[in-house]
Amino acid sequence: MQTQEEFIYFPDKQLIGFGSGERFVMLEGADFSQFQAFLDERIGKYIFTCLSYDLKNEMEDLKSNNPDHIEFPIVVLWSPDYVVDFTNGNFVQGQETIELRNYVSQLYAKITDKGSFSLPQSIEFQNRITRDEYITSVNKVKAEIQYGNCYELNFCQEFYAENVSKLDTISLFRSIHEQTKAPFSVLMHFEDWSVLCFSPERYIEKVGSRLLSQPIKGTIRRGKDEIEDDQLKKSLQGDRKEVSENVMITDLVRNDFSRIAKKGSVQVAHLCELQTFETLHHLVSTIVCEVEENLSLEAILRASFPMGSMTGAPKVSVMQIIEKLEFFRRGLYSGSIGIIFPDGDFDLNVVIRSLLYNNKKNVLSCSVGSAITMKSDPEKEYEECLVKVNKILKFFS
Repeated sequence: MQTQEEFIYFPDKQLIGFGSGERFVMLEGADFSQFQAFLDERIGKYIFTCLSYDLKNEMEDLKSNNPDHIEFPIVVLWSPDYVVDFTNGNFVQGQETIELRNYVSQLYAKITDKGSFSLPQSIEFQNRITRDEYITSVNKVKAEIQYGNCYELNFCQEFYAENVSKLDTISLFRSIHEQTKAPFSVLMHFEDWSVLCFSPERYIEKVGSRLLSQPIKGTIRRGKDEIEDDQLKKSLQGDRKEVSENVMITDLVRNDFSRIAKKGSVQVAHLCELQTFETLHHLVSTIVCEVEENLSLEAILRASFPMGSMTGAPKVSVMQIIEKLEFFRRGLYSGSIGIIFPDGDFDLNVVIRSLLYNNKKNVLSCSVGSAITMKSDPEKEYEECLVKVNKILKFFS
């Protein structure tokens, strides 16, 4: 083990990986061709993957020049020495020993312990931009839409805290996850970084020859009681702006899939389906297609990354505008974390509702965004962002 315990834990899958293992860490300017080579040489192993939003620069003629406060790598592929399936306690990668079994038991007990989280110090988050700067930026996005340069754009802002040391990330993750129960949550300690992700959104899943994507567009808070909750559900389903946002991104994903899918196989299985989570209601669409079973992950990423729900449409144009108008470099936020299984299938999330922690710089970041269209009210978009981010930041107050 290294100085910081390195592990990655997926509560929904009940999988944990740990031990140094084999890894491919790609920094800016490195050769992306090595990405697929690393995967091809490790068929039959579990590989955990982190893809930063800025991988876009390898897909298109784009740049990322905004300030980067977390400095997470562009890509991490990590095949740990050991992977344990907590549903049955089996070591599914690596040889089990009594010492390792004891280590896993202690780590799992800490991750799942019901004790409360307490801050070792006062942690105050600041916004990189003021409310007025946000509103000005949203109006600039709407001007770009009016000029015909795009028709939907996901504009994001960063909340951050500095001089954060001795943060008990395991207890913090457990406390937040107990309340959110987000299906694509991840806790990772890797080199100089900790990632606490409470994502409700799937970017893409591959099972055999079938690809599935489930973009989220459309959000409203949960009600204080059942009556208010039902009213809020109906309000979301009847909100033309939210529905139109979802339909736009669904079309974008359909177009992305059509670049790699077998002819005639792209289908929308569910459009604007209301899904209820612990703290929010969302509209979720499900798009599926069939591909050749040996289609590489690199080819799938080149057709579909970054995910449309975090960019907008048309994708290249909005990414150029995002770079011009946002005040920070997204990095791992709005990228993806997931699992590549030994048979080559995979399941990748969308990194939202997350805390990114640089242990070396003692910087903690929590970013949030919302989709902007011509119908967007900048004040309401700002309030929507606060609703989302405060579900996490309340644990620091």
